[in-house]
Amino acid sequence: MNPADLTALISDSVRDAVASGRIVAEVPAGIRVERPRVRSHGDYATNVALVLARSAGLPAREVAELLVPMVRAAAGIRKVEVAGPGFLNITLDSAAKGRLARDIVVADTAYGRTRQFDGLRLNLEFVSANPTGPVHIGGARWAVVGDALARLLDAAGAQVTREYYFNDAGVQIDRFARSLLAAATDTPVPEDGYSGAYIQDITAAVLKRHPEVLELPESDALGLLRTAGTALMFDEIKGALAEFGTHFDVFFNEKDLHDNGDLDTAVARLREGGHVFEAEGAVWLRTTDFGDDKDRVLVKSDGTWTYFTADCAYYLNKRSRGFERVVIMLGADHAGYVGRMKAMAACFGDDPDTTLEILIGQLVNLVKDGRPVRMSKRAGTVVTLDDLVEAVGVDAARYALARASVDSMIDLDIDLLTKQSNENPVFYVQYAHARLCAVQRKAEATGASRGGPEDFEPSLLEHEREADLLSTLGEFPEVVATAAALREPHRVAHYLEQLAGTYHRFYDSCRVLPRDGEGPDDLTRARLWLTDASRVVLRNGLRLLGVGAPERM
Repeated sequence: MNPADLTALISDSVRDAVASGRIVAEVPAGIRVERPRVRSHGDYATNVALVLARSAGLPAREVAELLVPMVRAAAGIRKVEVAGPGFLNITLDSAAKGRLARDIVVADTAYGRTRQFDGLRLNLEFVSANPTGPVHIGGARWAVVGDALARLLDAAGAQVTREYYFNDAGVQIDRFARSLLAAATDTPVPEDGYSGAYIQDITAAVLKRHPEVLELPESDALGLLRTAGTALMFDEIKGALAEFGTHFDVFFNEKDLHDNGDLDTAVARLREGGHVFEAEGAVWLRTTDFGDDKDRVLVKSDGTWTYFTADCAYYLNKRSRGFERVVIMLGADHAGYVGRMKAMAACFGDDPDTTLEILIGQLVNLVKDGRPVRMSKRAGTVVTLDDLVEAVGVDAARYALARASVDSMIDLDIDLLTKQSNENPVFYVQYAHARLCAVQRKAEATGASRGGPEDFEPSLLEHEREADLLSTLGEFPEVVATAAALREPHRVAHYLEQLAGTYHRFYDSCRVLPRDGEGPDDLTRARLWLTDASRVVLRNGLRLLGVGAPERM
């Protein structure tokens, strides 16, 4: 029995109590079922009596006492006790606990999925690095966290579109084109330009396809380099992300907003709302009406658009595509964007607390021998995604980036992440999965099959370590739901490490496979079901992080 099943059971007991007249109250919606901090307090605790008390007009402990016999009468419940101000501590019988192993194996890839965001259409924009250079290590963090968050939201029932905003308009692309021209003509890089071996690589690729560029007038040469160079750079970015296991549903070009008149449409819409004014020869959006620290310019006095206008048009475009919630993941250097973007959404008539969400992530450092690794082979000044993968591998990089809260700056230790030992978190979790697969293989080789569901006797799983493992396995759906709701994939990684440790302790204390010369008995089969359930949950959790679940190590 998992927390969801128990919540449903308690809700039914409350409805029965209300229907019978023992309690006069409305059936509450905020019932919680949690693991008590102290194991001796039972398998689960619920706040149902505290939630009911106000509408019932009774002290919570009195409500709890009324509910005790009704909850205790349900199948699978061994003991119910009132604790503290009115909590119910519930202990399951061994069969009810053990059945969870069968339920997990039968559910397979569906175990851990919920319906908390069922039907929500959500646009998740992440990475969106400018196509002026390779993805740096900060972008790699968003590539992992964004991808894991998309997987979590999908597991929670949301319809998620993964989107990459391709900034192919503006002065940064102009600087990129001038940097390519400098490399092509062997002249100094502009002071505000880009350098690094990748500039030489992109230039050489463009010249191979378009040798005529060197014969063109400078303006034409810049135009060709801008178009061809940006396309090549973006192809490289896409390829690097795909090899890293991060894929997108939509690559959206900023240039399309300009070409399709979306900026004009956005300003007209904002003007209709009465939020646009003109001053000092420029066109402004009065974002201070909605909490921004200052009003924002939409059209400069020279008639050119601002970046903020493109942000407005892009947000409106997403909303017009039917997305109920727009989630944008940005680096720490964009923390100041939150206020203006929220105010902008309000200017469009939206509730920004409902339709717009901005996540800010902190910096990442790569460390070796206790010292930061700062120089990239290709980029020259920053560590790139390719550098990270070359140093530690895809799985280790993804897991390390996913297991830390985005609110914290992290140091990725190359020496630790390449260790084949339990000190390395990803190795620890993956090894647990490989060990589980090895047990399965050995069981099959010796004829000790777990059999079908009809061969499973859940009441035999009554050892303390078995109870610990079942308890941890039962927490997985709630971990997934919480990680999705709070936008915190690192909760899944921490859970997987806990589960791996719990399984190792179970395996060390409880013999799973029969001794030589002995055949499998009912306890063997029950423990093989529990082992298989542990494998399913470890695999499902690793997949949520986009990390491999190896069967051999």
